[in-house]
Amino acid sequence: MVSRVAAVLAVLLAGVAMAQEPVRIGVITSITGRFAEFGEQHQAGIRIALEDVNAAGGIAGRPVEVVIEDDTSDVNAALAAAERLVNQGVPLVMGAYSSSITGPLAQYFTRQQRPFLVFTSSDDAITRPGSDWVFRINQPSYAYAEVLFDVFDRLNAEKGEGYLQTIVTIHGNGAFETAVADAVDLLADERGYQVLDRQDYDQSGADFRPILNRFKGLNPDVVFMVSYAADSVALARQVQEVGLDSKVYAGGAAGFALPGFIEGAGPAADYVYTATMWTKDVPYPGAEELNARLEAVLGRTPSYHAAQAYAAVITAVDVLGRAASFSPADVRAALLATDMPDTVYGPISFSDYQGYRNQASLPAVAQQVQDGEFVTVYVNGQVINPMLETPRWAER
Repeated sequence: MVSRVAAVLAVLLAGVAMAQEPVRIGVITSITGRFAEFGEQHQAGIRIALEDVNAAGGIAGRPVEVVIEDDTSDVNAALAAAERLVNQGVPLVMGAYSSSITGPLAQYFTRQQRPFLVFTSSDDAITRPGSDWVFRINQPSYAYAEVLFDVFDRLNAEKGEGYLQTIVTIHGNGAFETAVADAVDLLADERGYQVLDRQDYDQSGADFRPILNRFKGLNPDVVFMVSYAADSVALARQVQEVGLDSKVYAGGAAGFALPGFIEGAGPAADYVYTATMWTKDVPYPGAEELNARLEAVLGRTPSYHAAQAYAAVITAVDVLGRAASFSPADVRAALLATDMPDTVYGPISFSDYQGYRNQASLPAVAQQVQDGEFVTVYVNGQVINPMLETPRWAER
């Protein structure tokens, strides 16, 4: 029997008991299993969002509760959780972390004709071509590669055209990692870079050194990596171990954007660029304050996944507060009419563009590990901190 953890997080108005029946929102995320670190980030964002929305009066004076279902990092458990939430009559369900889980969930909610709000999974295929019932707040996987190519272009502008020309790509074979690697191929072709080699791998924690040694023989300017937590650490360490001497090392978010990457990889993480979707330095109101609150809850630097969960709850409350009723059709209509220009995650509305459907349009962010810390270097077309040049191996 698939185990599950169901938790109800509720924060009521301080000192005031809301007498009305609470409004319940469903969330499917990974409390246990290989993606549990991301589920922990989600829970932190949800907790703080509930504090804020209930302190503001909830939905028409009714308190808001979030029912969290554990997908155990498994697609079948996620689908079972979705069925439970539908049977409970929850008006809006949100989730999940892994694109390999969220893709089947999106198909399920489409068949059920129930609104589903995605707030972390990035595989392009979730909203391209998408469906009438699936909406996504967070950036699609193309954005993860795009912001790093913006960095490459900026480095070429600063150091002279031709400084960066060639790329090698290594990535996991899951839906998200493959989608980002596909975007690397497309963007390289569009912007005049050459992908010398691309290699995927399975999720077994492989020894990457044979691949990296092959890459070393190609002498690439850029090593582009897309991996989850444990593999990102192993890749960075093994790049250093084999002496793969490139000008730029780039991580397509996921594991590379987590504090654990720096902790696990140590000095091997230095100078690595990574895409991320949100930092305290983004030009949105309240970003620095939210980051501090999340850090207090987590006891460490939050990742962007916590901010995405916060934004999802805020959006869901806005949607349900405007919906004519909690019927699926009325909730979907309210989602389509969403216009939230000043959220801490950026302006949130859903539109159709570039083949995406019901997709929020937000830029990604680039960070670089400098002296053992993530430093935000590129936001919305602007360099906001210096981008340090990776020293050659002879200089290390």
